[in-house]
Amino acid sequence: MDFSVFHFRDDILWITAFTLGGLAFALGPIVIVQLLMPRKTRQVDARRDQSIECGMEPIGDSWIRYGVVFYLYALIFLAFDVDVLFLFPVALAYNDPMFVIRDFIEIILFVGILSLAVVYAWVKGVFKWERKIYHRP
Repeated sequence: MDFSVFHFRDDILWITAFTLGGLAFALGPIVIVQLLMPRKTRQVDARRDQSIECGMEPIGDSWIRYGVVFYLYALIFLAFDVDVLFLFPVALAYNDPMFVIRDFIEIILFVGILSLAVVYAWVKGVFKWERKIYHRP
């Protein structure tokens, strides 16, 4: 292929640099861990089947019950986190001085609908952190 007619040949250098940088950030930690990790730490038979190794003996069973409140709280946080990130480009896009009132009302409606989700979760009792005790038979 003749690159002299290629109009974006300078962009190829940037794309290649960013691709290599992304691969370095993705694969770099894996390579560093493989090079620096201690060897022969799981050679004892009792510890060979452990999924993680933190230097301490595990206590109890790994299958414990968590309340559904933790998951609901996390889902609400995730929804609001994504929606707040959505507000930044919206605030930049709505910068026309001619439509200030309309843009402000649209953003207020968006935040108001999000607030209804918080009110709904509050009414359902998602934010009540009551300690539940499970009895094992």
